[in-house]
Amino acid sequence: MEDEILATVRVSAIRRWLGVGVLAAICGLVIYVALARPPAPQWQGFLLLTGAAALWAAERMRRATGHRIELTRSELRASNGTRIATLDEIEALDSGLFAFKPSNGFLIRTRTSGRRAWQPGVWWRLGRRIGVGGVTSAPQTKAMSEVLAALLAERA
Repeated sequence: MEDEILATVRVSAIRRWLGVGVLAAICGLVIYVALARPPAPQWQGFLLLTGAAALWAAERMRRATGHRIELTRSELRASNGTRIATLDEIEALDSGLFAFKPSNGFLIRTRTSGRRAWQPGVWWRLGRRIGVGGVTSAPQTKAMSEVLAALLAERA
């Protein structure tokens, strides 16, 4: 019963490839500008480095969006086995309009600090804050945040 999945957030194929495609297009455009019309050497190096960073981010997003986020009665986890947070650790949930949260998502505050993590377009963790959302579906993340809020209220 503890391992029963109560809510799931998936990234649709269209959103996934649109996000990855935009980052790849930025990579291609920046590298093209650096090579087609070379500016001063330091700016050319900067543009090539920026293009490489965009390519790296596109690959990270491609890998991250291949997984889904699952909510059980005991934890919030990624389908690849990564534990995002246990429900015992969660102190507060914020999905308000003015919260510092990802697009289409919600913000969780935990009692203790965790390792920094970033899964582009899906979730991130910085200290005690965890953001879930990005290229995810708004109805799915809203449903997950409501189920999570109910679980937290039940615990209190």
